[in-house]
Parts: sequence; structure tokens; C-alpha cells
Amino acid sequence: MKSPNKALEEPRVYPFSEHQIDEELIDPDALYVVGRLREAGYSAYIVGGSVRDLLLKKTPKDFDISTAAKPEDIKRLFGRSCLLIGRRFRLAHIRFGHKVIEVSTFRSGENEGDLIVQDNKWGSEVEDVLRRDFTINGLFYDPQKKEVIDYVGGWEDIHANLLKTIGDPVVRFRQDPVRMIRLLKFQARLKFEVHTQSKAALNKCLDEIIKSAPARILEEIFRMLESGSSTQFFKLMAESGLLELLFPSLTHFLNGPHGSDVLHFLEKADQFNKKDLKRPLDRAVLSSCLIFPILEREIGTQFLSKNYSPHIGEIMHLTDVLIDAVVISSFSHFPRRMSATVAFILSTQYRMTPFSGKRHHRPKLMQNKEFTLAMQFFRLRSQVNPQLDEAYCSWRNAYHQMEQAGEHRHHAAHPHPRRQHSHGPRHADAAK
Repeated sequence: MKSPNKALEEPRVYPFSEHQIDEELIDPDALYVVGRLREAGYSAYIVGGSVRDLLLKKTPKDFDISTAAKPEDIKRLFGRSCLLIGRRFRLAHIRFGHKVIEVSTFRSGENEGDLIVQDNKWGSEVEDVLRRDFTINGLFYDPQKKEVIDYVGGWEDIHANLLKTIGDPVVRFRQDPVRMIRLLKFQARLKFEVHTQSKAALNKCLDEIIKSAPARILEEIFRMLESGSSTQFFKLMAESGLLELLFPSLTHFLNGPHGSDVLHFLEKADQFNKKDLKRPLDRAVLSSCLIFPILEREIGTQFLSKNYSPHIGEIMHLTDVLIDAVVISSFSHFPRRMSATVAFILSTQYRMTPFSGKRHHRPKLMQNKEFTLAMQFFRLRSQVNPQLDEAYCSWRNAYHQMEQAGEHRHHAAHPHPRRQHSHGPRHADAAK
């Protein structure tokens, strides 16, 4: 049996007749980048999660490329469309309008040892594969030969629906504890079974998570909120104990009698995001799904249970207190600007559905630049609680009427669009 820290003696190569990857699912810009690198004399492949998704007959959300070309070589090759980023992990971003194709150089090292602090040691194809997290993400695809190249047994694990680390899972989680979150991420998204050794290593290494950069953890959390699989992910995070270390207040609520309230909101957000994974709900709206159910319960406990209807100032104060407790005081605290947006979204819900029952469609409120985000969240609320649907439609119609009135005023003030006056060519050659 091969050692878990070693690649296969010879890579297994799977031709088109076996993998049958549909190239219609591959971004033509990714194919262009690989082709350009190959023409310049560098080996290059589509790698990682995009290959995994192609084998699962799913359209990848994005495409990553690995190459023998160093970052400076890539920059010279692609010029102004290439941006080099990162220090610990130097990457090239090739821009096609608003889209980015990420290109990394083959790296070596970090198969054994402690927490990774330096990650720019160049290596070979096989060394690069051995650095990756899970076998299902360790495949290369050669679009010119139409071959899948497997150094680590990832092909078999994909077809067995199995999540397994490349190498000793305890070592791999200690090197980069964020991999534990990624393990649960793939379990939630792909519904794969976790390999026995990887599951045991997760339990053993839980406390290592606090050695990670909070920003990296938060980015993984946000990506899962956008993924369409956030409900199962947060269940797994809570069950594993990782969520308790990162967001203790949220975990306390999830494990309590009303924890399902949060999950109901996440389910509705997942349904929305699955319709178009490239354009998910705003992160502030998704974050509100985690906090609003707690806010509702606290308002009920602190005010309504005492037959007191709080005014909007008291609700705003309680909202700020909860945001501070749930996300700002946690290990991976939200940026202040996002927290302020979440606070607006949450408090605005009680302007749109006041306890008095009297609805006032105030133009000043609807003109706030973040009002549309509050409306997106109100829509989720109405899906969780259909009794709110009439109120949601009322606010939506009022907002549309305000927009139309604004357009009419604009056209009245500017009845004729400005015309571009042409003075003709300055000399004869300009007209040719």
C-alpha cells in the first residue's frame, strides 16, 4: 500500500473516453490562458476544484491554472491584463473584464512540519499536487491532450464520493487549520463521506483553528453563505465544534431551542443562491440571516413579553449590541462597514413591519442607498413567514412608484437628451 505522503509511483492518466469532460463547461478564457502559456514553452494545466466539478458534470464557478512559469514570467506574457498579488502565496490574476482567471506557479514543500508561514518555494508538477488539501482537488486537466492526470488517487475518491486529505490529515490540518473548515465545506457542498482518518484528525486538531488568520476564515464563511449549501455547512460546523471556537454566541443560539429559526433563513437564502451561483445575495443580507432570528427572540424576551412595544431607537440599540456579541467580538469579526450595513438591514425590518401595525412608506427611508438590501432581506422574511407577503408587496410597490416618479421628474427637467455635435474632420485624411 502506498504511503499517504507519497504520490503514485506513476501518475494515472485518464483519456477522454474515460472522463468524458464536456468542454462546453470550460471557460474559453481559461483555455486561452493555458494555450498562451503552452505556446511560450511552459507546462500549464487547469487544476483543483474546477477539474473536480467537471468530472462531476457541474459547471465550475471559477477556473484555476497551475504552470511552470514564475509570476514575473506570467506578468511579462500577459502584460497589463495581469496583476500579481499576495506575499505569502504569490499569484497572478489574469483579467478579462470583471472576470479573473487565477494562475499559480508550481510549488514544493510543506508535506511535513508545522504551521506554514512561507509559501513561495517553486517546485514540480508532482510537488505542487502534494501540497494541495484533498485528493479530490489534486487533479490536473490537460485541455490540449484532453487528459486528466492523477498523482494522488483523486479520481477514485471522486467516484467513491470520499473526502480524504493528501498526506497525514493531522499534519495537514496543523500546517493549515483552515483546511478543517474546507473539509466541512466540501462535505456540505458535495455530500461526500469524510474518510475515517480525516474525521479523527478533525476532532484532534479543533483547537488549531485559532492559529489561522481571521480574514481567511471569514472569507470561507462568506463563500459558504453564498454557495447554496450554507444550511448544511453551519450544521456541520456546529456539530464539529469549530463554530463554537469562532462564533460562540451564534453557536449558543443554534444549539438552543430556537436554532432552527436561523436554519430556516439559510434554507431560503440557499434556494435563492442556487438559481444563480455567480450572482448570490449580498453578503450583508446573508449575514443578516444569522442575526435576525436572535434579534427577534431578544425583542420578545426583553420587551414584548412585558407587554411593551419598543420604539425604533431601542431596537437599533439592541441590534448594535447583538451584532457586537455575535460577529464583532468573535474570532473572525465582520468588517465595521459590513456590520453597519447589517445593522441598517435589521433595524429597517421594524420600520417596514412596525409593532403598531401602521405602515408609513417614507421616501427618505426608501432613498437610502442600502434600502434595496433591506428589501432583499424582507423578501426572505416573507418566504420564511408567508403572512408577511402582503406587507412585502406593499413596500415593493411603493419603492417602484417612487423610482418611476423620480424618472418622470428627471425627464421633465431634461426633455431632450444632449446631442453630440460633430464639427467634421479637421483635415481630409480624418474622413478616410
